[in-house]
Amino acid sequence: MDPSAVSMKPSCSSSYILPASVSTPRPRTGSSSSALPTSRPSGKCFRTRISYTPVRDPSSSIKYYRRIFTNLDFTCAAITASESESQLQTYPNQDPATKLHLLTSEFQSLSEPIDRVKRLLHYSTLLHPMDDSLKTIENRVPGCTAQVWLHVRVDRGSRVRLSADSDSEITKGFCACLVWMMDGASPEVILAMKTEDLGALNVVDLKGKGGSSSRVNTWHNVLMTMQKRIKALVPEMEGRARSDPFPSLVITAEGINANGSYAEAQARFLFPDESKVQELANLLEKKRIGVVAHFYMDPEVQGVLTAAQKLWPHIHISDSLVMADSAVKMAKAGCQYITVLGVDFMSENVRAILDQAGFHEVGVYRMSDEHIGCSLADAAASPAYMEYLGMASHSSPSLHVVYINTALETKAYSHELVPTITCTSSNVVQTILQAFAEVPNLNVWYGPDSYMGANIVELFQQMTMMTDLEIAEIHPLHNRKSIKSLIPRMHFYQDGTCIVHHLFGHEVVEKIKEMYCDAFLTAHFEVPSEMFSLAMEAKRRGMGVVGSTKNILDFITQRVQEAMDRNIDEHLQFVLGTESGMITSIVASVRKLLGSMNSTDRGSQVSVEIVFPVSSESVTKTPEVPSQDFSLGDMGDFLIKAPIIPGVASGEGCSIHGGCASCPYMKMNSLSSLLNVSRDLPNEKDKLSAYEARRFSLRTPNGNLIADVGCEPILHMRHFQATTRLPHTLIDRILQR
Repeated sequence: MDPSAVSMKPSCSSSYILPASVSTPRPRTGSSSSALPTSRPSGKCFRTRISYTPVRDPSSSIKYYRRIFTNLDFTCAAITASESESQLQTYPNQDPATKLHLLTSEFQSLSEPIDRVKRLLHYSTLLHPMDDSLKTIENRVPGCTAQVWLHVRVDRGSRVRLSADSDSEITKGFCACLVWMMDGASPEVILAMKTEDLGALNVVDLKGKGGSSSRVNTWHNVLMTMQKRIKALVPEMEGRARSDPFPSLVITAEGINANGSYAEAQARFLFPDESKVQELANLLEKKRIGVVAHFYMDPEVQGVLTAAQKLWPHIHISDSLVMADSAVKMAKAGCQYITVLGVDFMSENVRAILDQAGFHEVGVYRMSDEHIGCSLADAAASPAYMEYLGMASHSSPSLHVVYINTALETKAYSHELVPTITCTSSNVVQTILQAFAEVPNLNVWYGPDSYMGANIVELFQQMTMMTDLEIAEIHPLHNRKSIKSLIPRMHFYQDGTCIVHHLFGHEVVEKIKEMYCDAFLTAHFEVPSEMFSLAMEAKRRGMGVVGSTKNILDFITQRVQEAMDRNIDEHLQFVLGTESGMITSIVASVRKLLGSMNSTDRGSQVSVEIVFPVSSESVTKTPEVPSQDFSLGDMGDFLIKAPIIPGVASGEGCSIHGGCASCPYMKMNSLSSLLNVSRDLPNEKDKLSAYEARRFSLRTPNGNLIADVGCEPILHMRHFQATTRLPHTLIDRILQR
C-alpha cells in the first residue's frame, strides 16, 4: 500500500481534485479486491489549511478521519484510516453508481491524458494479486489486446466477489477500478449497469478509428464478461436450470469439435464422397463447365465443390455480386457453360453480364426446372413496390438505391421510373452517403429490404451523436450537420424481408444477451432491428461486425489472425448472425490460418468457436449423444488435401420462433442436379431447356430491352466501386428529372 494513502501528512496536488467533503470508499480488510486509495502523486502543493473530523464506519470498529485540504483555488478530500491500521475500509452503503461518479470526477479532474495514465498505473499496483490457478483461458476476457483474467463468484450473502489481473499494467489499472466499483454489489445492481454508463471513463483518451480504442474498450469488455458470468451463476442461486447453449463448432489446428445435435448433424458433411468429388471434377473439366455458387448453398454441395476446386479451378463460391464477375473470368478462360447454384435472379444476372461482356455463346444453367424464388426479389416485383417508386418519381431530385438481390426486370422497370443504382450490403452505406454528398437536397429511396432500410436509418441516427472526426472516418464528405439534414430525405420500403434473416427474432436475441454477450457478434445488414442493434453495440466496442457475408468472413479471419499474432493460448467465440451456409467458407478460411500457425514453431494454441443462433424449435430433435471430436487421425489423408466442410442439413434450422439456419430456396440447388446437368451437357440441351437462365428479349414500357436497361444500375454500381463517385450519366439523369 502506498504510504501516502495512510499518512497524516498534509500533502496534495492540484492535479488531484475531488468534490469538497466527499469521502473516497475503500475495500474492506481481508477482501480479495484491490484498494483504490486516493494517494496523491508528488508534486507542487498549494498552501493548505488542514482539519480532521472523526468518522466511524457503522460496520467496523476502525476509526476514520475525514481529512480536508482547503486553499483559495480548490478543495480535496480523502478518507484515511488511523495509522495503526494496515488496510483501508469501505463504507458499506457505497453502491457502484456512487463509486462510478466518484471515479469519473477524479479522472475528469485530470486534464492531461498522461496524468490519467499515471493514475491508472498507480492503481494497478494496488490490485490484490490473483491466484495463478485462476489465470486460465476460461477466465480470460474476450476482445482485449492484453491478457485479462476475471474470476466471478457469489458469496453466501448473495454478493458478487471479483478478482482480476492482466499482463498489461494499464489494463490492470482498469481492472482495479472496475473491481473496486463492483465488488460486494448484488447481482441485480451489476446486471443493470450498461456499457454506456462507463462512457465518461475515457481515461486514456487515445481514440482510434471509429472513435474507440482497445484500451477504452477494456472497460466495456470486462463489464460484459462480468455480467455474462453473473448471469450463469444466478440460475444456480435460484435453484433452476440454465438454458441450453446454442449449437456450435469449435475449430482448432488439429480438427473440430461439434457441440449439440444440430452441429453434429452438420459434421456429417465433413466427409464428401470422394467418388462424387472425382466424378464432378472430371465432368467439369471434360465439358469445360464453370460453377458459380452462392455462400448459402447446402453444405453437402459446398463440401463436394470445395474438394473438387483443387482438381478443377473454375469453381467459385461467393456472394451474388461476385458470382457474375467470376462467370466472366471463367468464360475468358475457355469455359463453354456456366452452372449457377443460387436463386433465379442470380442466374439472370450472370446471363445478362455475360451478354454485356460479349459471351453470348456461353450457356448458363440453373439447377432446377422449377422457379427458384427469393422473398426479397419477389417483394421488389410486386405492385406495391412499383407504387413506392411511383411516389419517388414525383419527388425531385430522387435516386433509387436497389439491393443487388432483385430481378433484372425490377432493375429495368425501376430505372425508367427513377434513376437507379444497385448496391450490396457491404457498399450500401457508402453509396447512399456519397449520393447525398454529390447531389444537393437529394431524396434517396432504398428497397426492397425493410430491415436493411431501417438499420441504415438507425445507423445514421447513431452517427448524429458522433463527433465530426468520427463521422469523417466513415465518410469524408459528411459531418453531424449533414447527417442530421439527410435523415428526413432517407426513405425505405416497408414491406420486404428475407425469410432467413427475418427469423433472427426476440428469442434468439435474448439468449445471445444472456449467454453470449461477451462473444464476437456478426450480423448481416438484413437482420431485424433487435439483432442489428445488438451487433452494432458490439461493433462499437470492437466486438462485432454488421455487413455483408464477405464483411463477416473478413472480420472473423482478421480476429483469428490477430489472435495468432499475439502468440498466446486463446479461445475466440463468434455468433453467426446470418444464413449458416456461411460456415463452409468460414471453416475453410479459419483452418487455413490455423494450419499456417501450426506449421511454425509457435507454442500457442488458438481455438475458434462458431455459434449457430438457432431457436430450440428450429432444430430437429435427435437422441442425446456425446459431442463428437474429429481429429486429424480420424479424418485421414483427406483433411490434408481439403478443408473441413461443416454446414447446414437440408430442411433444418428455420422456425417462426426465431433463428433461421438455412434458406429453403437455396437448398433447391442439389448435388444430384449439378451432376445431372453436367452429364447432360452438351448433347441433351433440349432436355435442359427448362434449366436455362432467362435471356430477356422483352421490352420495358418505354420500348427498351430489359437486359440493356436492367444492366445499367449494375454498371453504375461498378463505376462507384472503381471510383468512389457516382457516374456523371447517373447524376445528370437525377438532376434532369
